[in-house]
Amino acid sequence: MRDGDADAGEIVWTWVPYEENDGRGKDRPVLVIAQQDADHVYAVRLTSTPHQGSRDFVPLGAGEWDPQRRPSWVDIEQLYSVHVRGLRREASALPRDRFAVVAAALRQRYGWRISAR
Repeated sequence: MRDGDADAGEIVWTWVPYEENDGRGKDRPVLVIAQQDADHVYAVRLTSTPHQGSRDFVPLGAGEWDPQRRPSWVDIEQLYSVHVRGLRREASALPRDRFAVVAAALRQRYGWRISAR
């Protein structure tokens, strides 16, 4: 839902550091996967670079988050803690079935469990 808040399953834009962690980075879409606390969310980055067959990337297909409608992959190897003030805009909400695939891949990779509140 486009309400200004970053909710799990939404793709938003923020600054993401490069893998070299040398202070450089770029503005890119990320998929919010969970609320960390009142001021932060957990997210994983999206890329349009093909990664067929890689266990570190989950295919998302194309969507509104990319103006060129290129197929995207989500990188589950790197998790980000993003301050909500660093989020620039909501790009779109990922369809539930696609978010479920990403969530299942994250649970399998990290051994996470779903807890009831």
